[in-house]
Amino acid sequence: MTPGRPAAAPEGAQDGAQDGAQDGAPRRRGRPAGPLSGATKDRILAAAREEFSARGYDKTSVRSIGKAAGVDSALVHHYFGTKEQVFAAAIEVSFAPAMEIPDAVSGDVDGMGERVARFMLRIWENPASREPLLAIVRSAVTNETAAVVFRGLISRTVLARVAGELLVPDPEFRVQLAAAQLVGIVMLRYVVKVEPLASADPEQLVRLVAPTLQRYLTEPGISPHPAPPPA
Repeated sequence: MTPGRPAAAPEGAQDGAQDGAQDGAPRRRGRPAGPLSGATKDRILAAAREEFSARGYDKTSVRSIGKAAGVDSALVHHYFGTKEQVFAAAIEVSFAPAMEIPDAVSGDVDGMGERVARFMLRIWENPASREPLLAIVRSAVTNETAAVVFRGLISRTVLARVAGELLVPDPEFRVQLAAAQLVGIVMLRYVVKVEPLASADPEQLVRLVAPTLQRYLTEPGISPHPAPPPA
């Protein structure tokens, strides 16, 4: 053996070392070996709702969502994409209870306004469904990007579906009028908490709001265009 020169590695040792290095190479951060578990996905979306609610859309980042969920931010990026896409996913989950509103519209025309009013108030009076919705609404009213995402999802998944159940002229306009009435109540009662509306009895609100919703959704003459003048 020549002094100062290290002994040659046994034949095949270098190949084995290289194979071992490859086998033991660290995986890319945030990319799990298997599919994302439902529990992890739910945790990320719950953290996203909390972050958007507490910080607002502008100050929330994918990194802060990952930190709140206890996962690497790369995992959030990998499965949900951009912050805008995370926000859209959080909205969709939060509005899952509202997806059943077409059931309140379908059926007999009589009592439709009351069914819709009762359905929406039931969702907002329940803390389990109200808190996720509040988180999304607060973000949507403070950021235009969030508002665009929010508006698109609501138009596509709620308003359009309800309009499809109405067998009357101008169904989209009618649904938007009804939604404006309900959104106004939601904002003043649950977001801004203006009294005495904030503490009004829910059943009393149903009785007061139902006739207006009934007129918007069913009565003739509801149109975005004025009636033509008499000949």
